Amino acid sequence: MSIQPERTPADLVGAATGTAFEFTFDGRTLTALPGQSIAAALWSAGILAWRTTRVGGRPRGAFCGIGQCYDCLATVNGRPNRRACLVTARPGDAVTTQEGHGHAGLDT
Repeated sequence: MSIQPERTPADLVGAATGTAFEFTFDGRTLTALPGQSIAAALWSAGILAWRTTRVGGRPRGAFCGIGQCYDCLATVNGRPNRRACLVTARPGDAVTTQEGHGHAGLDT
């Protein structure tokens, strides 16, 4: 009987870890890995909520993780309503908590 060595999920998809880079969340410097979504990077930093609901101001973060529920909306580089589970983190990104509909103080 042949025993195969243990393989990780990263091995199965052929993922390779690159050099971590920095981005900011509400002014706090965090790190992410190449290809990592903003939601995954926030989770890695222990941040579970980055949006408040329009009614009641309740905290929200990633729920479905596939871009269907819109609970993970964040403001990324000044653009509101970005689904953090679908947006790949990039070096220097400025991510901020989204309050309500995300358009407060914007001209558009």
